[in-house]
Amino acid sequence: MPLKEYVEEVEIPEGVEVQIRDSAKIWVKGKLGELEKDLSHANVKLEVNSNKVIVKLLGKGKRAEALIGTIRSIVRNMMIGVTQGFMYKMKIVASHFPMSVKVKGDTVFIENFIGEKYPRKAKIVGTGTKVEVKGDDVIVKGIDKEAVGQTAANIELATRIKRKDPRKFLDGIYIYEKKVGWE
Repeated sequence: MPLKEYVEEVEIPEGVEVQIRDSAKIWVKGKLGELEKDLSHANVKLEVNSNKVIVKLLGKGKRAEALIGTIRSIVRNMMIGVTQGFMYKMKIVASHFPMSVKVKGDTVFIENFIGEKYPRKAKIVGTGTKVEVKGDDVIVKGIDKEAVGQTAANIELATRIKRKDPRKFLDGIYIYEKKVGWE
């Protein structure tokens, strides 16, 4: 089966500046900040043509189709991130012991989780990712969708309960809303 060239286009919104470096590194700048990603591991070629980013991939079959779709989504999410940003809302659920959540530097500390003596820790990923605690809500926001999602996942995994009945012990911090935009 011969190799086929797959081509996808991503429209560049107004107010967004895009540069391609070394044919596979993309740099995107908008009103909220700037992002840079190296996509050379995916063996794709990126080009900027007027107001579109053109993604080219040489491959065959379903795997190549899936890969070019993934790269297109990464580029589109970078553009959405620098113009609007991403926000994940999480709820603190504590029915057995009152837990406290604090942010210090690039770590989230969860104290008194199910009565434990030592705090559980979750890492904040990315440089522009912010975590705020407001009452029973933990709000994670930033311009890099991957970093925001991974930070929320780290917080959720830090409060995972093992060897207890999950129907009775619902304590934890859970994602309940994912939004584009901060307001």
